[in-house]
Amino acid sequence: RCAMSDLAELRLSNYGAISRALLYLADNFRRQPELAEAAGVAGLSPWHFQREFTRLAGVSPKAFVAHLTLERAKRALAQGRPVLDAALDSGLSGPSRLHDLVLKVEAMTPGKYARRGAGLTVCYGWHESLLGRALLAVTERGLCGLSFAAAGEEKEQLADMTERWPEARFVEDVEATARFARGILDHHAPDREPVPVQLFGTPWQIHVWKALLAIPAGSAVAYGALAEKLCSARAARATASAIGRNPVALLIPCHRVITASGALGGYRWGETRKRALLALEAARAEIG
Repeated sequence: RCAMSDLAELRLSNYGAISRALLYLADNFRRQPELAEAAGVAGLSPWHFQREFTRLAGVSPKAFVAHLTLERAKRALAQGRPVLDAALDSGLSGPSRLHDLVLKVEAMTPGKYARRGAGLTVCYGWHESLLGRALLAVTERGLCGLSFAAAGEEKEQLADMTERWPEARFVEDVEATARFARGILDHHAPDREPVPVQLFGTPWQIHVWKALLAIPAGSAVAYGALAEKLCSARAARATASAIGRNPVALLIPCHRVITASGALGGYRWGETRKRALLALEAARAEIG
């Protein structure tokens, strides 16, 4: 276990205010809100908001709003097929936050599936993030779940997590999840550690999740194009189902898959978060 330092706790505590403003901008970007309006949502002065948003998000509020448009997603989608082909052909090469991870993905054996998590202890904890409250779940081998919840959604997200392993023992232990939160959510921690990730899924789910890992940040791929690359265009529904069962938000980037028309196409943790994630990644990619 690794409890966070007071400095890290203070840094993460600022995420609540910036998260409110970030998701507000993602919902209201068509009106092009002024800086003062977003700062008011965060409860900060415009100057303080500008500084904190840029520090925590890695991009300015203005750059973020500039990327909150589906037209940019459509342009990325136009290049999605070649990007996906190149990424899958070269494995996980190229820039990606997943290079900071020690990632192990395993398919469930029939025996493991039948046990439904019996004998497994899962520690969980809530932590603040740019995308709202984050629910992290870990086993002794690594992170096994990550989801996001708005105020009042915590019970629903926890239920979704526990239903995946109905026979497992779930224990609330924020200290046990703190070092994972530090490595994933606190981009500015000077001593971030690699995050071990332990996932279990059916062979098809694993196949799809590995393909998601190959989609570069700042890119978007259509469901059908991903399915065609993995198997055939007729597998689009099965591919979408596997994407929807992704247990680890953000790290396995299911948010980078959109519809062929360029529409967002839904997201397990809300379309507002999906739009915000795509905009953040696109803006960060522009500044290198």
